Amino acid sequence: MHTGKQLSTEIDATVPTAARMYDYYLGGKDNYAADRAAVEELDKVVPSTRRLALNNRRFLQRVVRTLTQEYGIRQYLDHGSGLPTQDNVHQVAQRVDPTTHVVYVDNDPMVSVHGRALLEQDERTVVIQADMRDTDGIFGHSETQRLINFDEPVCVLFNSVFHCIPDSDTDGPSAVANRVRERLAPGSFMVMCQLVSEDPKVREFVTDFMDQVTQGHWGRVRTEKDVEVLFDGLEILDPGLVEVSTWRPDTDVAPRQLTQEWIEFGGVGRLPS
Repeated sequence: MHTGKQLSTEIDATVPTAARMYDYYLGGKDNYAADRAAVEELDKVVPSTRRLALNNRRFLQRVVRTLTQEYGIRQYLDHGSGLPTQDNVHQVAQRVDPTTHVVYVDNDPMVSVHGRALLEQDERTVVIQADMRDTDGIFGHSETQRLINFDEPVCVLFNSVFHCIPDSDTDGPSAVANRVRERLAPGSFMVMCQLVSEDPKVREFVTDFMDQVTQGHWGRVRTEKDVEVLFDGLEILDPGLVEVSTWRPDTDVAPRQLTQEWIEFGGVGRLPS
């Protein structure tokens, strides 16, 4: 089980991170030349990635709005939250109910610095720096304890992050998801999606490329079956496990994933009551 080793507080502008590359794809300003160069190389093989990142962001916003409005969720724990962007989880949820509590978790020191500065005046939202595999450290953190009541339903988000961690019996996606699930009250939700491809060449290229440029801070691109396993025993909300731009789109003309060399695949599961 992950022991929560000491995380770096230094920001290294020369080594790309998934969080900063994602920020660049979303049009943010919190990224460096190394991140932009990595994005340009990635786009040569998987050119739909910018659209994929935007669609993933919109999926996250629709999920949070749906769970807050229709299912009464008022507390969110967001693993691997990335850099603050417009319409983040707390903004979407607090538009529905301003009393909603949100805890963001990320291991990137830049996320921690920017998030804390942004949320200084917000008593109901916090960013903690932790590895998403450190379940004990995250759930036991004083700020998590302050904001989240785990006796009540909570939404736990693993949105587009499991591809960042390698397979492992104790720290792989299934092990992490199961550890978290054991701590949640009945009626809680788990949102899980990750990058998948049914093309072995795409899986191999992107996995090797991202592992190399992030200096080992990467897992692998997986298959849809790998994601489906994470939802065993959960009640899956309609429309099921899907390419995320098709999860309850706002309109019939909402942006869709245009090419399929790789997609963001997943959905929303609920713990049985």
